[in-house]
Amino acid sequence: MKDRQAPLGRNFLYGLYQRRLRRSLATNAMPQHVAMIFDGNRRWARQRGLETAAHGHSAGALKIHEFLSWCDQLGISVVTLYLLSNDNLVNRQSEELDQLFEIIAELSEDLADTKDWRVQQVGTKDGLPQSLIDAMGAAEKKTAANTGLHVNLAVGYGGRREIADAVRSIVHQHNSDGGKLDDLAELLTPELIAEHLYTQGQPDPDLVIRTSGEQRMSDFMLWQSAHSELYFVEALGPDLREVDFLRALRDYAKRQRRFGS
Repeated sequence: MKDRQAPLGRNFLYGLYQRRLRRSLATNAMPQHVAMIFDGNRRWARQRGLETAAHGHSAGALKIHEFLSWCDQLGISVVTLYLLSNDNLVNRQSEELDQLFEIIAELSEDLADTKDWRVQQVGTKDGLPQSLIDAMGAAEKKTAANTGLHVNLAVGYGGRREIADAVRSIVHQHNSDGGKLDDLAELLTPELIAEHLYTQGQPDPDLVIRTSGEQRMSDFMLWQSAHSELYFVEALGPDLREVDFLRALRDYAKRQRRFGS
């Protein structure tokens, strides 16, 4: 009898704590843009003795949908999810990548059918299979007019590549407008580069969260996160709880953002 009552007691206390955290956030400024590095899917699968990393990636995809619902309920406007990097495309085995491509494609389709959310890929299409490109493209087209939570899927993404692509875009545009190289040197400003990033027109992330206990950026939003607050969670991606997220927001609310001042 005690063994069955203990989890009920823990769940009750957990619920009380979660509600208290939510109330404490009611009067605090919320981040407008949250960027999330969902890490630890493969480790999660290994710890459970599962046959392939795909089990972890699938569990992570389910958690992502749940996480986005938390953000939506709290009034956060933009969420960027780091799902597949340029480095992953080069360094991971083809079998795992093929499974991950399918999972991300299914996630894109699922998110496009959720509420009034808007879905957008941020990244390149280089190295991605046509099936995934089509799935993300269809999700973008289907949700283009939506005005709810803006969900960026960072797929085929690399921060250094993004900056290089932005500068390349500026050079091409300047050349097509008949401009000279000497003139470009005068025009090249941080503001101009920002206008040519994958996230052009969007606010920079206020808060960057990473799961799995790892404390590094892994080439994620290097330009946009110049003044972001960073928060690291010990939980593996699929194990992330709402209370973990609420703690991150509470911590964010306590920080004094200086922006170099």
